[in-house]
Amino acid sequence: MRVLVVKTSSLGDVVHTLPALTDAMRAVPGIRFDWVVEEAFAEIPGWHPAVDRVIPVAIRRWRKQLWQTLRSGEWTRFTTALRAARYDLVIDAQGLMKSAWLTRQVSAPRAGYDRHSIREPLASLAYDRRFAVSREQHAVERIRHLFALALGYDKPSGTGDYGLTRGQFAPTSAPQRRVMFLHGTTWPTKLWPEPYWQALCKQVVDAGYAVTLPWGNVEERERAERIASVASGAVVLPRLNLRALASELASSAAVVAVDTGLGHLAAALNIPALSLYGPTRPALVGAYGANQIHLTASSLPPVADAAITPQAMAALTPAVVWQELSAVLAVPLT
Repeated sequence: MRVLVVKTSSLGDVVHTLPALTDAMRAVPGIRFDWVVEEAFAEIPGWHPAVDRVIPVAIRRWRKQLWQTLRSGEWTRFTTALRAARYDLVIDAQGLMKSAWLTRQVSAPRAGYDRHSIREPLASLAYDRRFAVSREQHAVERIRHLFALALGYDKPSGTGDYGLTRGQFAPTSAPQRRVMFLHGTTWPTKLWPEPYWQALCKQVVDAGYAVTLPWGNVEERERAERIASVASGAVVLPRLNLRALASELASSAAVVAVDTGLGHLAAALNIPALSLYGPTRPALVGAYGANQIHLTASSLPPVADAAITPQAMAALTPAVVWQELSAVLAVPLT
């Protein structure tokens, strides 16, 4: 059986889809997948053993350059690639108008969420098979449930398996004495205060661990440099592609992350991680898997310090985070 998956973005959402493929691979003998995904995340689906072909799409870029996209033939090349194989089923795991539109480009039965379960209800009209899946469960479980209904098996109990291993990315399975700080995220309200990062950086380095700091844009690079400036054992990484970032993650003893896609990638690689949440509901979209600790500012006594920004994160102090991280690293508190 050959299935086309449409899950274009974002990084965390793409990672969240991997356990559903593992379920299907174990439940349906011989099943294979192709996957339509945004070009920025095209590395990820191919890491899963059930995926044969990754078909990059560039909806984000094409919207800004529609005429150029048509004139260049890029859209034609994409649809040609999309229709190069025959599929027994197309599953839209995104549930948006743009992903539903992509499913319509393929001549095969189409499956997705019903109008009560989907993010954009009109998108459900594009499907031949519509399934009710509760929205009050974690995103990974929602996708696992959708695949089970669409492919006709019982969703396995227990925690989903991403189908990835550290050994795919690191030369040795033994983690090194370093902690990665995933400090960048899209929304300013999800950031952890920079002075907090600096204080935690000092504690980690004093405990005998290096700190590594990746970045994806100029603003993040400058923040990483300021965090690293407080301790000689902190290193700002060069700009890396996703596979290289996965390699750095796989070599880490632990990760401290805000609500960001790379935090979900750390979870997929089973890296012990502390994820820091302000306005986000981790029960629905938090880092999913073993060795994942969620720390939420809303569960802590408020900190009345107007100088700390964003205020939504003020209660989640370095002392709180270090207490949890030191336990993960088995470092005695001082």
